[in-house]
Amino acid sequence: MKSIVASNTKVKIIEKEIPEIKPSYILIKTLYSAISPGTEIGMIENSGGKEYAIGYSAVGTAIECGDNVEEIQKGDIVACYGAPYVHHSEYLLVPKTLCAKVPQKVTAEEASLCGLGAIAIHALRIANLQFGETVVVAGLGVLGQLIAKIADAAAINVLAYDISEERTNMLENIKSFSKVDDMELAIDQSTNNHGADAVLLCAGGKRSILTKQSLGWIRNKGKVVIVGDIEPDFPRALMFGKEAQILISRAGGPGRYDKIYEQQAIDYPYGFIRWTEGRNIGEYLRLVDEKRIYVQPFIKEKVSLSDAPGVFVSLMNKKTTTLTKLIDYSN
Repeated sequence: MKSIVASNTKVKIIEKEIPEIKPSYILIKTLYSAISPGTEIGMIENSGGKEYAIGYSAVGTAIECGDNVEEIQKGDIVACYGAPYVHHSEYLLVPKTLCAKVPQKVTAEEASLCGLGAIAIHALRIANLQFGETVVVAGLGVLGQLIAKIADAAAINVLAYDISEERTNMLENIKSFSKVDDMELAIDQSTNNHGADAVLLCAGGKRSILTKQSLGWIRNKGKVVIVGDIEPDFPRALMFGKEAQILISRAGGPGRYDKIYEQQAIDYPYGFIRWTEGRNIGEYLRLVDEKRIYVQPFIKEKVSLSDAPGVFVSLMNKKTTTLTKLIDYSN
């Protein structure tokens, strides 16, 4: 089978053996995998002297199910998330805890964004917002866009910000701004000058002026949640003045990086940990299935596996404004 890897700051396609099935795992023939530009470009840039698979969100057909797999059967369309099990490859061997069956009304293309959806959902859970509260989503890449849409579906008052007017225009029926002054005025008007309940920082760039700015946008005892790859450089005086909470969101939810949950595919008890990364995948699929969020604008561009290395070059050179691209394994 063919797989995409980052190697010495380049992207290439290699040949590998199709993995063999094992208990509690599902062997999936990939239909689509979604490129997450921010994460994957960083991985490519840091691959000097190394070689590893990239990608973490995909959908495919279950062609074999190991022992102890009950909810998914051979032939089902399955959404899956989480490196190193999920990557850009023709076949994937994925623990059952990182998979969810795709509803009939959800397209494979929509389902391929399940990893990004789970990350967006978990970020909002970390913010612990209640309906009616106000959140600022700063940075409108694909992750910020999804967070804004999901928060809006949950009856949260959403104000979105990005320096790119093109990206702000993608969010229909959500107040979006490309100028800070306009957004700050909207925050004051929406909250009677109290400030937003939370800011979710979805931008990248390590050091960013947004960390300082975000403390000016929140209310007393408000929250700032780091979602993107930003260095947490927050001025103490501003934090102290509002007794601000600084939180960080780790990937798609409880279970991530836990070998027992992922590698051994042993789920957490439902009554004790309600929302795992696997259950967040399922929740993303439900939102799409019930048309509570609309993700078609993110899946306009598909490329074949053989053309994928060139796509990564254009992303690294910032020669495209596309939020994400899907790799199509049908050819």
